[in-house]
Amino acid sequence: MTTEVWYTSYGSNTHVDRLAHYIVGGTPPGALRTYPGCRDRRLPTASVPVELNGALYFATESPVWTGGRAFYDPDAEGRVLARAHRVTAEQFADIAAQEMYREPGPDTALDLTEVLRDGRAVLGEGRYETLVHPGTLDGLPLLTFTAPWHLADVAWNAPSADYLRFLAAGLLAAGAWDADTVAAYLAACPGAAGHWTERGIRDLLGSRPGPS
Repeated sequence: MTTEVWYTSYGSNTHVDRLAHYIVGGTPPGALRTYPGCRDRRLPTASVPVELNGALYFATESPVWTGGRAFYDPDAEGRVLARAHRVTAEQFADIAAQEMYREPGPDTALDLTEVLRDGRAVLGEGRYETLVHPGTLDGLPLLTFTAPWHLADVAWNAPSADYLRFLAAGLLAAGAWDADTVAAYLAACPGAAGHWTERGIRDLLGSRPGPS
């Protein structure tokens, strides 16, 4: 039985301080929602940068941040910059429950058998009710959640500045990519492209713009 997993975040939970609100509870700066937290309130024992096959895109409308949410399409061409947090399987289930607007508890426990066997498990039609297993790291599964649809199946929507700032800052703090790389990556993602420029994203990070 898997007791530890790598919760692999590609959205605002790339930022460890933001993720902490899912674990210990509270309201992140810039957000409109208070999170109950996990039953086990220990912070991740490690957080490391990873790259996934697929594409990141922004769609729907977040009631927490306003603007588009980040979604992961593992079947699309491209690469996704992400951050994997080592947590318990119970914590992963509690984080997933909060993303699904549910109260963490025994009733929200996840059976990981299908996703670990098949690489994907659709739990429902909700925005983050599809589990994805994109690989392993140090013998433990990388696990994340996304929508059941693909990026071409939904209207894209630009993310808000606060949301994009957390996402970009979390990727930068992972230590594998510089500000120019993070800005170029996010500015090219469907939903952000045409609304956010590389310079605008570098400004969100508070970094000095590089050459145009």
